[in-house]
Amino acid sequence: MSETLWYLGGIVFVAFGIGVSIGLHELGHLWPAKKFGIKVPTYAIGFGPTLFKFTRGETTYAIKLIPLGGYITMIGMYPPAKAAAKAKKIQTETKKRGFFSDMIFSARNAHSEHVTPADKNRMFYQLPVLKRMIIMFGGPFMNLVLGTLLMVAVLSGIGTPQLSTKVAEVSRCISASVEECIPGADASAPAFAAGIRSGDVLVSINGKAISNTTDLTRNLISGQVAQIELLRDGENFTVSVTPVEALRVMADENGNAAVDSFGQQIMEKRPVIGVLFGTERKPQPVGAALERSAWSVGQVGQMIMTLPQQLTQVAISTFTGQERNPNGAVSVVGIAQISGTIASAEEVTFLNKFATGLLILASLNFALFGFNMLPLLPLDGGHIAGGVYESLKRGLFRVLRRPDPGPADTALLMPITWFVFILLMGMSALLIIADLVNPISI
Repeated sequence: MSETLWYLGGIVFVAFGIGVSIGLHELGHLWPAKKFGIKVPTYAIGFGPTLFKFTRGETTYAIKLIPLGGYITMIGMYPPAKAAAKAKKIQTETKKRGFFSDMIFSARNAHSEHVTPADKNRMFYQLPVLKRMIIMFGGPFMNLVLGTLLMVAVLSGIGTPQLSTKVAEVSRCISASVEECIPGADASAPAFAAGIRSGDVLVSINGKAISNTTDLTRNLISGQVAQIELLRDGENFTVSVTPVEALRVMADENGNAAVDSFGQQIMEKRPVIGVLFGTERKPQPVGAALERSAWSVGQVGQMIMTLPQQLTQVAISTFTGQERNPNGAVSVVGIAQISGTIASAEEVTFLNKFATGLLILASLNFALFGFNMLPLLPLDGGHIAGGVYESLKRGLFRVLRRPDPGPADTALLMPITWFVFILLMGMSALLIIADLVNPISI
């Protein structure tokens, strides 16, 4: 029962985090839009039936049942049709519009029911290009900031698990490989023979201070006696230890297992004394957390570049029963499953569960930033790309001393937008089905 509650708690934690992330994303659009005088009739978190809403000023704020998205409505998102197009419309207004023509017409007139005579100069398309781009970039920017803050909170606030200098276990013998102990007088491990115990804290080796396990290993030489200072029950004392050589997993600069490009642990021969160290969380510098955030954004970019290949692998593994790639693409359902699994793991401490949950939300926000910056409508990056195009076009017209062409008519791209929307929905459906039928094992 307790495990089930923890599992559900992990799912609720991620669901709440997704709702907050989406809410802040839309707030990133809402605040500059209002600042620049644009009328915003609606701010909503989620889709489906409305759970709660209230109206303040000219904006209705709503929370809906399904927290898998959000939106704000701004009047005048697209410019009206130009004079030639209007004339053609008058000539054919009695004729039935086609599917895509109707889509363009609907986009131009979206939210027109909220427009009053006093709002004629409060249209989104009437803003300067830079202000429009600021509004559209505000949403992804909020996700980037939130993801970075969460990363800093975990890495620099809570800290990352690293090997401590406190002995967790002392081996009675040293294994040469994995199975057999190194032959010797009594096959005793050097640390065991020297009297080192579980709970001892390593202070120095040969007079050099030990701040991490790397300081110990780099000062050990096989067959040469080392003087190791220990702290036990508040008292310091020194023991003599003679290391032996054995095949072990290579450690990185943080004392964690090093892996190759295939994710396999790298083995090396090195001097050992036969102790296992415990772990502790050590805060990292803020600069390191910022570097990790930038790296995570870069990973999102790589994932997007290889998305067709990843989706193909997901489809194959789902319909053939093969094991999913643990580093592959997942849906929000998969993210919730991973969070629930980690939360219900009895061997994981509460602090580690909480830290992992925050890192999941940080990664999710970096993903929201990356995907929304794609230069495709209806994504925010598509509107930003339209602004860039408009700026270049107006600049060219100024150079050629031609009349201002006016705002870019991105409503004409609605047919492409429709295809992109269908593609995104299909991708989401595939990932959700895969996460339900063949979830990632962790």
